[in-house]
Order: sequence, then C-alpha cells, then structure tokens
Amino acid sequence: MSDAIEIPEALQQLVDRSNLIGDDMSLVVYGGGNTSSKGEVKDHLGRLQEVMWVKGSGADMRGSILSDYPGLRLSELLALRNMDELTDEQMTDFVTRALMDPSARRPSIETLLHAFLPFKHIDHVHADAICALTNHADGKRITAEALGEGFAYVDWMRPGFELSKIVGDLANYDGVVLAHHGLVNWAEDSDACLARTREIVAKAQNFVSEYKIPAGPPARHDDLDDDEIRTLLLRLRGSVSREQRRIVRVDDRLRHVADHPQLDAIVAGSVSSADHMLRIKPLSLALSDQAREQENGIREAVDTYRAGYDTYVERNLDLMPEGFSGHDSHPRVVMVPGLGAITTGINQAEAKVAADIALHTHTVAATVLDTFGPPEPLAEAETFRFDYWPMELYKLSLKPAPKEFAGRVVAVTGAGSGIGRGIAMHLAANGASLVLADLDIDSLEGVGAEITGAGGAEPRLVGGDQSDPLVVSSTIQCAIDSFGGIDGIVPNAGIGVPGNLDDLTLEQWELGLRVNLTSAFLLTQEAIRAFKIQGIGGAIAYVASKNAFGPGAGFGAYSASKAGMIQLMRIAAIEGGKFGIRANAVNPDAVFDNSKLWEGGVREERAAAHGIAPDELEDFYAARNLLNRRVTTVDVASSVAFLLSEKASRTTGCVITVDGGVSAAFPR
Repeated sequence: MSDAIEIPEALQQLVDRSNLIGDDMSLVVYGGGNTSSKGEVKDHLGRLQEVMWVKGSGADMRGSILSDYPGLRLSELLALRNMDELTDEQMTDFVTRALMDPSARRPSIETLLHAFLPFKHIDHVHADAICALTNHADGKRITAEALGEGFAYVDWMRPGFELSKIVGDLANYDGVVLAHHGLVNWAEDSDACLARTREIVAKAQNFVSEYKIPAGPPARHDDLDDDEIRTLLLRLRGSVSREQRRIVRVDDRLRHVADHPQLDAIVAGSVSSADHMLRIKPLSLALSDQAREQENGIREAVDTYRAGYDTYVERNLDLMPEGFSGHDSHPRVVMVPGLGAITTGINQAEAKVAADIALHTHTVAATVLDTFGPPEPLAEAETFRFDYWPMELYKLSLKPAPKEFAGRVVAVTGAGSGIGRGIAMHLAANGASLVLADLDIDSLEGVGAEITGAGGAEPRLVGGDQSDPLVVSSTIQCAIDSFGGIDGIVPNAGIGVPGNLDDLTLEQWELGLRVNLTSAFLLTQEAIRAFKIQGIGGAIAYVASKNAFGPGAGFGAYSASKAGMIQLMRIAAIEGGKFGIRANAVNPDAVFDNSKLWEGGVREERAAAHGIAPDELEDFYAARNLLNRRVTTVDVASSVAFLLSEKASRTTGCVITVDGGVSAAFPR
C-alpha cells in the first residue's frame, strides 16, 4: 500500500487562510485578489526545493482547494528580477516554466509580485475600504492620513512585470496600497498575515466612517409597484437579449445606491477595482424615471448605452490586442431608482455574481462621493487596456461553453410526471431556466430535486390547477419575477378521459376540455401578452396527441380536446407570427414511463377496448406503429426542445409526430 501524500504545512495554511479571506466579500469577490505562501518541498527526484504556492488564475479563494494553488520553483522566479523588462506573454511563459507540476493550474498574473517580496506569507486583497481611500483625486493624501506613512502608495498600474518590480522594492514598508486595486500585506506567519490584513482593512473602514460627515439619508424614491416592475423587466430583458437570451434579476440590496440623488456620478466612477469590469463592464446603466415610464424608453436607454460602449471601443482600437474584437455592448448592471439593481447573465447564478460585484463596486463609489468627493475612474486608455487585457480575459476562457438553452426561460405545465417531467429534465440538462407547474406539488418538488441533483439550475415551482386563470397568471408572473421574462411555454397539463360518447357525463366531458384545452388556451394567452411586451418573439410547443388526428373509440373526450389543441396551435401561429411568436405541436402516442395519464382505470379501459390484458398494452401500442418501437418521454422531450430552439426558428404551425408511425394519425 502506497504512503499518503504529505501536504506541506505552508500550502495547507495558504488554503485555509485564503478560504477565510474569500468568505469575506468586502475583501475580495469572485476570483479577485491573490495569496501566496513559501516553503520547502521535495521534487520528483527527491531534491529539496524552495517553493512558492500562489493562487491560480481564475480560481476563487472562497471554497478553494489545494489544486487551486500551483507550486513554483522560487529560484527561477527570483532570477527574473534581473530582467529589464518582460511582456505579459514572456512573463507568463517564464512563470509557467517554473511550475513544479507542468500540468498544474496557470499561476496568477501577479505571481512575480509575491515572489519578489521576501516574506513567507502574502495577502493581496481588493478591499472595499482600501479602494474607498484611493479612488478619488486626493487618494494618496487620504491613504497616508488613514493608515500612516508606513504604507507605500502606488498609483494605478496594470498588474505585470513592472508593477511586480516596483512592489518588490517596497519591502521595507508596512504594506503597499495600490490605487484602484487594493492592499498588499505580509507576515512570516500565516495567522499573523490574515490578522494584519483584517486589521489594516478595519482601520481603513473606521477612518472612512469617522471622516464622513453624516448628511442623513437621501430622499427615498417611491417604490415601484409589481405591475411596473414586471413591465420593466420584460422590456429590459427584451432590450438586452437581442443577440443572446439573458436572465435579468432584481437585487434590492443596491436600493440605497439607486436612490442616491447623484446616481449618475456614482455610475460614472466606474468599478472600484479593475478586475470587476471583467464581469460587469466598466460602466453600469443608470435608468432614468423618464426612460422607465415611456413605452420605448428602456430600449432607447439600452441603445444609447450600447452606442456609447461601441464608440469607446472605436476610440481605442489602436490599443486592441491582436486577434481580439469588441465585447458585446449590452449593460450587465442597470441601476433603477425605486427598485435597486437589475443584473443580467445566462443564468441566475451569473446574474447573482454580477449583483454581488455591483453591490461592492457601487457602494464604494457612493461612499467615496459622500466622503471625499466625486469618485475618479481610471483614465479611459487604462480602462480599455484592462477591459481587453488577454491575461484577464483568460479567466473567462476557463468557463464551460454555454449550453443550448442558457439564458432561456421556459414554463412547462404538467411537469410533475410523465412527458412533462421528461421535458423538464431535458431542458434543464441543456441549460434552461425553468418554471414548472403541476397540480401535484409533491411530484413537482421531486422533479425539482432531481434537476438540482443532476447539476441543473433550481427551477421555480407553481402548484395548482392550470385551468384556473389565477394559477396560470401566477405561472407566467413567476417566470417574470424570477428570470425577468419568458421565451417558451410547453402546455402539457392533461388527463385521460375514457368512455364512449353515450356513456360520458357532461362533467367528464367538460373536465377533459378544461384540463386539456382550456389550460392550454389560458397559458397561451398569458404568454403571448408577455411575449409582446418583451419584444423578442417566443416559442410555444403544445403537447397534443396522436388522437388529435387518429382518434379511437372510447376516448372521445380526450381526442376532441387534443384536436382542439392543434387548432389552438394553428391560430396562435397565425396571430403570433408578426410578433416573432412561433407555435408548433408534438403528437405523441402511448408514452408510459413515469406517466400518470394511465392511472384511474385508463390503462384497463384502453386494454379492454383492444381486447388485451392491461400489462400487454405497451407492447400492443409498439407493435401497431410502423417502426415497432416504444415511445418514451425522452423521445417527446427531444422534439419539444427542437421546436423551442433556434434550430426551429423558421418553423411555425407544424405538427411533429412522435408516435412510432401511426399511419391513421399522419398530419394532413
């Protein structure tokens, strides 16, 4: 049995310290900052090597693990200090060659800053309080007043070889403050390093709070009501999703900033730490009341923002790295008085990241404004050089490619079992943000747990009767409240209604129509209203049935309701076309897995109608179709996903049969 691998003490201390720092978002947010420790370890040949472990590029301190901190031969890093200059690419190449494990994670761009400082443990944090000291015209004086003359102050300089050499020469100070960047602190003991980091930041926080002259809270903007918010979300989502669908998310934690009387000045202050622009762009959009209240005001505000970003790119094209082009120009953060912030992303998690960063970056700018005067952004050229810095953009390349339905919002009814469950699982696996509805809330919760257990985004669940207009309205409202809008609906709620026409009661007949058809009409109606406000089209995929074209005796109420659904689909396609709304249907047959359609005596009744035993029914249906195949929920889900996707962007008014081939039910 092989011996367990011994973890160097300095490395374990680094991971533990970094996780504590990462848990405090006033120190670092999402991949920001970096930490290091130095120690000794034997290499693959048993030679004792002096090593520095440093946070890897793109790693997040919060929840970080050992592999997030690659080890490097310190002697090879120190040898680079004698160089006069190194480009980013040259520096990265040299640093990578110093890795103890060539397959390890790429080290931080600030690796040499840590290496050139002769201390065992180093923290570099982008603390809000430190940025509040520096991000204005009098930053150097205020920082000295707050922390004392023992701290060196370095004006903004993009991370790299030159900054590393400058900071390396400041080891005789108590620490280094980097303007628009944060704090570099060190100690010979890991616990002492963390304690000093916290102590210095607390000192800055106390200085800012005591320096500030209490002016009282700004006048509170009137709250927006629910209908105003939903209309705002739909219009905004339509405006920022024209190239790629995006989730939009409200965050009221930024209400105090959004309501600030000098919101425009706060937003103009840009990001508090340059790395924030990687995820929220250099500037946010401050939405005026006038833009919000006018029908086309939000789209015009977004268009103005986009034009401004495109112009900024054009002004700085001479600084654009070779092989790069302009980012998409949509805002990532929109500040809305009376509400807070609305942030965007391809899913809720990404939009939450943007909100967390915006909370810190704009709170810093508001603090600076109220304490020291207008926040001062980086010069535009420096902003652009960071905005399009390959070393920083490398972090984004580590993210997995978006899935097909990333950013898309779909509501599925009857999602607690059978076909609806299969569709929900399939769409979730492909990145969709889902609202799932069913009368059986327990089954619905089970599906939700399955989705999250498989790594999908947590769906929103709506329990209730989908033939109730209030429940249907709440389903679409849930999509808007949770994700900012709606891209597709799958009317699938249904029940089987067996019985010959002369035996059916009026109650049975009306129940079949209400559950199978009226529910689909109500959902269609609510979705179309939302699609129109949103202004980027939409897709409806009705789950009808083979019985719509090929009915059978003893199942008339069900067959009539599904035939009505096909006609509803056609009308939706006709009326919705000019708004970019597509409507199509799938006609499945004999889908049994996880289905409740066959409960309540339906299986037995259908088996009796065909003169077979109930347990022979699935094989009977498979044998009667042209392909002699059983039809599964996965088969239906794949066809529904196609109709909801961009692959079917030129398809509307269509019926796809998913029945194994029943000639009597061919569409015609």
